[in-house]
Amino acid sequence: MKKIKLLIFMLLFVFFSYAQDNITISFTNSSLKEIITQLENKTSHSFYYMDSWLDENKITKSYTNTPLTTILEDLLKDSSINYTVFENKVILTNNSFVYTELPEGFFGEQKTTVSENEAVFYNEYENNNLATVGKQNNNSKAQEFTLSGLLLNENTRAPIQGAAIIIDKISKNTTTDAKGKFSIILPIGKNVLNVRLLGYQNLVKEVLVYGDGFIKLAMPEAAETLGEVFLESAANNNVKEAVVGVTKIDIEGLKTIPVVLGERDILKVATTLPGIKTAGEGSAGFNVRGGRSDQNLFLLDDAVMYNPSHFLGFFSAVNPFATGSLEIYKATIPAEYGGRLSSVFDIKSKEPNYKEFSGEGAIGPITGSLSIQTPIVKDKIAITAAGRATYSNWILRSLDEETLQNSEASFYDGLIKYNHKINENNTFQATGYYSKDKFSITSDSTFNYSNALASLKWNHTFKNDKHKSEVIAVNTQYKYGVDYEAESNNNFKFDFKINETQLKLNLKYLHSDTHKFDYGVSTKLYQVEPGNIDPTGNISIIVPKSINKEKGLESAIYISDLYKVNEKLLFNVGLRYSRFASLGPGTQNVYEDNRPKGESTITAVNTYSDNETIKSYGGLEYRASLRYLLSPSLSLKASYNKTLQYIHLLSNNTTISPTDTWKLSDLNTKPQSANQYSLGFYKNFDDTDIEVSLEGYYKQMHDILDYKIGAELILNESLEQELLQGEGKAYGVEFLIKKKKGALNGWIGYSYSRAFLKLKSDIPQEQVNNGDYFPANYDKPHDFSLVANYRITKRYSVSTNFIYQTGRPITYPIGKYTFAGSEQVLYSDRNQFRIPDYYRLDIGFNIEGSHKLKKLAHSFWNISVYNVLGRNNPYSVYFANNEGKIRAYKTSIFSIPVPTITYNFKF
Repeated sequence: MKKIKLLIFMLLFVFFSYAQDNITISFTNSSLKEIITQLENKTSHSFYYMDSWLDENKITKSYTNTPLTTILEDLLKDSSINYTVFENKVILTNNSFVYTELPEGFFGEQKTTVSENEAVFYNEYENNNLATVGKQNNNSKAQEFTLSGLLLNENTRAPIQGAAIIIDKISKNTTTDAKGKFSIILPIGKNVLNVRLLGYQNLVKEVLVYGDGFIKLAMPEAAETLGEVFLESAANNNVKEAVVGVTKIDIEGLKTIPVVLGERDILKVATTLPGIKTAGEGSAGFNVRGGRSDQNLFLLDDAVMYNPSHFLGFFSAVNPFATGSLEIYKATIPAEYGGRLSSVFDIKSKEPNYKEFSGEGAIGPITGSLSIQTPIVKDKIAITAAGRATYSNWILRSLDEETLQNSEASFYDGLIKYNHKINENNTFQATGYYSKDKFSITSDSTFNYSNALASLKWNHTFKNDKHKSEVIAVNTQYKYGVDYEAESNNNFKFDFKINETQLKLNLKYLHSDTHKFDYGVSTKLYQVEPGNIDPTGNISIIVPKSINKEKGLESAIYISDLYKVNEKLLFNVGLRYSRFASLGPGTQNVYEDNRPKGESTITAVNTYSDNETIKSYGGLEYRASLRYLLSPSLSLKASYNKTLQYIHLLSNNTTISPTDTWKLSDLNTKPQSANQYSLGFYKNFDDTDIEVSLEGYYKQMHDILDYKIGAELILNESLEQELLQGEGKAYGVEFLIKKKKGALNGWIGYSYSRAFLKLKSDIPQEQVNNGDYFPANYDKPHDFSLVANYRITKRYSVSTNFIYQTGRPITYPIGKYTFAGSEQVLYSDRNQFRIPDYYRLDIGFNIEGSHKLKKLAHSFWNISVYNVLGRNNPYSVYFANNEGKIRAYKTSIFSIPVPTITYNFKF
């Protein structure tokens, strides 16, 4: 550094003279520092600068009889360096510009005109927290510029999602996306960025903005993060965003919540939130705001999961130690997503650790889990690998109960994720996942099912930092099988499989602070093998049978705009057009109009060649929401969604079972559609760190599938003869109050909701309950949940759950009659009665390991009791003829308290 104090001296001069010496000079593969040395030797000028400003890029140039100022303009035009020539001195400045006259009004006189460009005076050499972005240009008239950035974990160098970037001076804010990136428009001059996220230390960064540019920030983790239970919301996003009915589950907080058999479960925790229910304890499938279980889109790193549960719904199929985040959209579904009516469960796997080897896991009474993250090339390539398996088979064989000796119940799942930071603008991600279930409880039948997913994603940020893109390719395969083996001649093997391949292009464009656009295209190929049965063994008399395969192509294009009208009013409007084509090869029955579908009403059988269109459907899907700030901490939100669904789950059980099949829309099966209207109020009490929300909704559904009584859904070549399609409606009010921090934290949720179906037809055989609305199987009007954690000390805490739900509907026998010489049972209208109400209390005691920084692993013990009250909650009620009398019998899953101890560790 040469006499850097001259830089301050220069600012006091109002007259500068520029040298006009013409120079002939050439440079070959020279650095900027070498070029400056040559210019000093060639001319009488001395240069003043700091070595750290000069990059090492090599330059090859030649100039003939050229003024020095022209040479400097050319050499520095693509750099952040400005220059000023004074007498025989050349002063270089990094980013900033040395003004040749003081700004108007500097000495206090009244301004007569408005300056187009603010003069910024500062001492960059004494402020280590100041970053300069862009290159100051005295000729520029722009007053605002786009600052893009990347936020990383200071320790792991992994991107941080959901952090709030707040600029208090101008009341602007934004949040980081899943890749840790953000973009915001700032005024010229000095801006102070406040970066906040729960679990991290607040970060304050001063940025001097001279033009569009990029900044990288590193955020330190909080010195102490205890296992508090809370639903995470970044910097009042619940109030400020134009999104209705979206919830983010805090993964770390799961460890303190008492669950059955000590197994952390993100999806079970989701059911404690208003609007998300299951048909019963230990049941697979979720009912969101009155929707069927097949109307939910489960995504793991953008790949669809057709069965997100292990062992009939007792456990989630997603390893909690491999999960990074879970966002649930139950009202405002982004235009990017389609194919389901009710909700999107967007699960992202844990980001790898780019800096050092780390991991965590648990050992419980039923399962063992382990997840590790490790860099392959530090700060560039890293992987996450996770696995989980149950040892329940060993437990079953160890029991004294003789009937269970030959039983088995096992599952496992594994995930591996590869992340590659190619450069500042390009990243690549690949995820593979596989899960397998197999069980047979005192039965001759062995059931098995599996999920296999693969996901590839390439992210690219364009040079202007306003445009981002991601290309996604995914493949999903779900299959199940039944093996029946008995000492008989009817042994068989049955299997079902669905395969889905999808390509997506998603783009984001930050047009301005007023408009932020998302748009893209996608196409998806479905291939369904509805079922195959084959005999096993030499004496089996089962006849092999295979149902014709189904194939369909679903494509879509979408665009949405986050439109900021002013500081109070924000719109998010989107449009999605989807198109589905049922494809051959295959055959389709054609039936007489206005007559029940049956063998006697078939008028023709159409045959289609490979990839020939059997039937196509399509339509516009509308997505619109708004937010209006009534005050900085209180907002009103409203939304409207129209959705289409072209694939259907066929199940005549109350809840999802392993033998349920999926069917595509075709000539005789229409796609489902829904319209949902939502309205909500959201309030934050900053003094107490309490968030409150009140939401109401109304949903109309069309062409919802149901079935005739006694429908045969397996291996049926004319399945449409068993199906009914009707109308549905659902409405409700949801209340949620949550406290995120402090010794006592958790949430209370309550919803009053109803879900009805109507199967009305001019054909008597296709009408149920005289064509009137009747409660759906999952209609539970009252749903209350309390999840709380109280921290006694820094190491000890106690947690509890309390759940209450109205009993689900059921159809009862109400009489008997004699027909054709035999006694028959007379049943009530469908779902006219209800099973008893459900309630359950769980308690857990949590012990943190010591908080020493230098130790092999940090431990966490959870001792919990599930169903402390020993409530015999009925799962279902069935009826049997016992000695000539019809008697009702209840079945339950956990009718006694279930204690568990789980050891968790993190390193």
